[in-house]
Amino acid sequence: MDRQQLAHVLRAVCDVTGDPNVVVLGSQAILGSYDEDILPPAATMSMEADVAWLSDTGDRERAETVNGAIGEMSGFHDAYGYYPEGISVETATLPDGWRDRLHTWDLTSSQPAQPLFLDKYDLAVAKLAAGRDKDFDFVGALIDNALLDVERVRERASILPSDVDQRVKDRISAWLGSRATA
Repeated sequence: MDRQQLAHVLRAVCDVTGDPNVVVLGSQAILGSYDEDILPPAATMSMEADVAWLSDTGDRERAETVNGAIGEMSGFHDAYGYYPEGISVETATLPDGWRDRLHTWDLTSSQPAQPLFLDKYDLAVAKLAAGRDKDFDFVGALIDNALLDVERVRERASILPSDVDQRVKDRISAWLGSRATA
């Protein structure tokens, strides 16, 4: 997915929910920080954009609307080859203070949507916490292309909430340790 495709998704999300205040949480949040031209292929290969709303704590009404109307296997997905996935902000494991680091972009083509994007270091920690091979590949590609600094990812991981399973924290620390010595 590129930035214009993401802008299209955000407009469509705004259209079906009537809410312009959407947060991009998944891997496509990296497009809020970088143009796809400088991103490695592993960072833009996903055909879905995970979207949520800050006001939807425990309420998945908007997410369900998005998924039913324009989500995976919808007419929108069939027509364009990409789609939004409505999720809850609680889906991601994020460092303390992540809301204060949300940012927007300068693309007007996403209007009327007023998107917010995870900070790239919060995104990296969320991906490492998820712990799937594709998530490690995603973060590794950003590090390998000097788009993320291992020590800054480590610093951000150090402020994961205390209720995050220690095994998750240990897995992140071990993976980052292997990247620092690679």
